[in-house]
Amino acid sequence: MTTKKPVKTTVARSKGAQVKKSAVQAGTVRVAAIQMASGPSVPANLAEAERLIELAVDGGARLVVLPEFFCIMAMKDSYVVKAREAEGQGPIQSFLSRMAKKHKIWLVGGSVPLEASVANKVRNSCLVYDERGKQVARYDKIHLFGLDLGNERYQEARLIEPGDKVVIINSPFGRIGLSICYDLRFPELYRAMPDVDIIVVPSAFTATTGRAHFETLIRARAIENLAYVIAPAQGGYHLSGRETHGDSMIVDPWGVVLDRLTRGSGVVIANINPAYQASLRKSLPALQHRFIQCQQIEVEVVERRAVAKREPTK
Repeated sequence: MTTKKPVKTTVARSKGAQVKKSAVQAGTVRVAAIQMASGPSVPANLAEAERLIELAVDGGARLVVLPEFFCIMAMKDSYVVKAREAEGQGPIQSFLSRMAKKHKIWLVGGSVPLEASVANKVRNSCLVYDERGKQVARYDKIHLFGLDLGNERYQEARLIEPGDKVVIINSPFGRIGLSICYDLRFPELYRAMPDVDIIVVPSAFTATTGRAHFETLIRARAIENLAYVIAPAQGGYHLSGRETHGDSMIVDPWGVVLDRLTRGSGVVIANINPAYQASLRKSLPALQHRFIQCQQIEVEVVERRAVAKREPTK
């Protein structure tokens, strides 16, 4: 079988950079992953996200995905708790809705700190907005990162209350499966997503684990599910002293990296081709050859609500 070569695109690497427009091939849709190096100021992060969303839209993207905690990478856990919002309320969610509606795009808000059942924690929530600015789906991160290398320690369970539901959206671009960062290490999560076409993995991988595993895991999830993977990441140094890996990428169902950005703020863009994906699944029907079934937790398949028709005025 022959595979398609990666489509070369121009990414935004600095404040003066532009994403060049290129003709979208018939039957394809242009998607974007945004990379940031977010800080502790929510307004500053939203301003940077707006700039990068506009670059993605200028590049023709109709589906745009932001990284994990794009809105805040805080000095202390307590600052994240202070910034958390109730679902459907607050400046971060208003921003996401406004951007999606303004640009008439589907926007995946990487992750946002939302209220948890306890006062000192948050839900790490991936929120999806359609082109009307309506929130159509929410996924709460299930797997919580823990690492102890002696001089480098992380324990997300101290801050984050885990979710317990797999979420898939029926979108105009195909069935989108939602996940966040550390979820990437658990292939059974993606096996629980029925007939998923696109997987999003907004992340903030550490520099240590990212160098070792990020690309391998992203490409593995694409190959084993014969799915496109959109993986926007935090990439750079943060005021807290943390260093994130970056290397945001979009990978096709054959495991080919279509576009990537190693470090710094910018935009990664590629075309998704459903016909090509269907041909791969027909030629290599691995998804039909599964004999071992994973025990599934609750799965929510989200259907976008139709726009209500207005009654004619008399």
